[in-house]
Order: sequence, then C-alpha cells, then structure tokens
Amino acid sequence: MFDRLRVMLMKELLELHRDPWAMFRLVVPLLLQLFAFGYAATFTVNHVATSVLDLDHSQESRGLISHFAATGRFDFVDFATSQADVTRDIDAGRATVAIVIHAGFARDLLNGRTGPLQVAVDGTNSNTALIALGYVGRIVARYQADRTGVTVPAAAAGASGVSVTLRERPWFNGGLEDRWFFIPGLIGTLTLIQVVSLTAFAVVREREVGTLEQIMVSPIRPIEFILGKAAPFFFIGLGEVLLITMVGEWWFHIPFLGSPLVMLLGASLFLLAALGLGLLLSTLSRTQQQAFALNFFIVNPFFILSGFAFPIAAMPAAMQWFTWINPLRYFLVVTRAVFLKGVGIAVLWPDLAVMGLLGAVLFGLSILRFRKSLD
Repeated sequence: MFDRLRVMLMKELLELHRDPWAMFRLVVPLLLQLFAFGYAATFTVNHVATSVLDLDHSQESRGLISHFAATGRFDFVDFATSQADVTRDIDAGRATVAIVIHAGFARDLLNGRTGPLQVAVDGTNSNTALIALGYVGRIVARYQADRTGVTVPAAAAGASGVSVTLRERPWFNGGLEDRWFFIPGLIGTLTLIQVVSLTAFAVVREREVGTLEQIMVSPIRPIEFILGKAAPFFFIGLGEVLLITMVGEWWFHIPFLGSPLVMLLGASLFLLAALGLGLLLSTLSRTQQQAFALNFFIVNPFFILSGFAFPIAAMPAAMQWFTWINPLRYFLVVTRAVFLKGVGIAVLWPDLAVMGLLGAVLFGLSILRFRKSLD
C-alpha cells in the first residue's frame, strides 16, 4: 500500500514540477491577498467627510468643533451657513456626517442645561455611519469631561455623592488593532480557498485527459488513489499556513503567543477537512467547468458563514445551524486563540475534535463517491 501511495505522490509532484506557473499560482496570489487584507481590511474609519453648521458662533461651539478636528477622524468638507447647505452636502454625497450646533448651545451649557447638538449621518453606508456615530459619542463625552473637569457619569451622580468611573481594558489586543483580528483569520480563509480550488480539479482533470481509466486498471485501490491525490496538497497547505504565519508575525508584527505544535495540529486537522471537501467536489464533477462552479458555490458561503468578518451571533438562527458544519469556523477560533491568547489543547480540544470529525466524514464521502463514479 505504501509503495502505491509513494508512486501516486511522486506522480502528483512531477505534474506540479512540470507546470512552470505552479509556484507562481501557489505563492503570488496568496501574498497579494494577504497584503490586500492586511492593509485594506479594517473596521477603523478615518477621514470621514463632515459638514459643520455652527449656528451658535460661541467659544463653546468652536471648542467642540476643535475636539472633532483634533481626532483626525473627521475631515471638514464644508462649513455650512444654513440647514439647506447641510442637506445638500449629504444628498450630493459630499459629506457622510453633518454636525449642527444650534443657537443657544453656549447659554445652555453655562446654565447647567444640556446643549443642543444635532448629528446627521448618511445611512446608505450603515457600517461607516454606525462607527462614525460611536466616534461622535466619545468625542462629545471627552469635550464634556475637559470642560467640567469630571467625567459624565461622575457629574450625573450629583448630590448622591456616588460616582462611577468607566475604565476600559481590552484583553489580548490592548490597542484594538484590526490587523491582529484579520491576519490570523486569513490563515484559514486563504488556505481554504487555495486547497479546495486545487483539489476540486484533481480527479476531474484525470477524467478529462483520459488518464483516470489507466490509473484504475492498475493495482491501486480507490482509497489509495484518493490519499495519493490529497497528500501533495496537504503539504502545500501546510506550507501556505507557515508562509502566512511568518508574514503575519514578522511583517505585520502580529504576536504569536501560543504553541507551534498546537497550531500545527489545528492546521493539519483543518487541511484534512478542506482536502476532503475539495476531493468530494471533484468526484461530483464531470468537467473542470463544473468543478469551478461548485468550488465557487461552496467556498463563498463557507467564508461568509465562518465568523471571519460577520459575527455568527448576529446571523439568523437558520444560518447559524449551517456554521456548525463549516471547518473554517473552528479553525478561526484556533488561529486567533493560539496567536493572541496563547491557549492550548485543554481549551481548544472541542474545535480540534470537530475539525477531525468533519475531515473523516468528508474523506469517507469522497471515497464512497469515487467508488460510485467508477461504476
């Protein structure tokens, strides 16, 4: 058995060696996507186009505006003179946020009342609008604290003499760096795309070029054929995991706090599941065009339903059920926990066990489907 597996492995490696573009396709697109996500994908919103309407023209209103300018997150594109100007800025897409300080703002503050402040946002981009509103709330709270010398909760405590001070302490990512969230997740996401794409064409390519029948009249058994097809891509997948990990740690300075052995175990189990999925798609396809369509149909939902960018808890209940059979969901937990938390098998064993189970099931289905396709 091992001799036949060795022959299949050598055959697959020779095919890769004869393809002059193989290494280019395996490495360059991977790095391009890694750097694109690493630099472009972020939940931080900067340089929000902002229109300002100051109807109070007081020292207090100018102080509030200066607080917005000092953050560097808001770019003032227009200092409007009327409400119509503000409406026009947002309607024309010139401004995403409009800050309107009504007349009497300073008088109300000096008299101990709440100063009127209106904030309008362009809701066509709901994500940017929500983040910008969060920034506005923090800036106004900071302005109030700087102006009175006490925090808003402390001032609200008033006569009771009881005050509550909020002190934020993010764990495992003290600076709330988006890259620390994205880069570990890319290990699983990009590897899944590459490995499933490679293996999805493995069997169907043999059928199209007419070599599948020649292989099957040899003494090789279906399970040996499937394992021989999967072995080269398993090592390619491990190489891609190592490459992304090294670039993330050395170039993007993502801390790696956990054990490399735990990372290796998680990557191996994830790759088994990904390879089983790719081989199953390959046995279900009769042509490479069908394999490409199935690959696109399966991989995209796996990405969306993995929790990489969209929280699983925010998905409808029916969608959350589908995430339980998604190996990428569990590998994302493993990579982020190993990178940022440094936890081990004692914590991650449920995710590792599910990935191993999914890999066994998918490989079993691939072998059964391959036997059926030969009948």
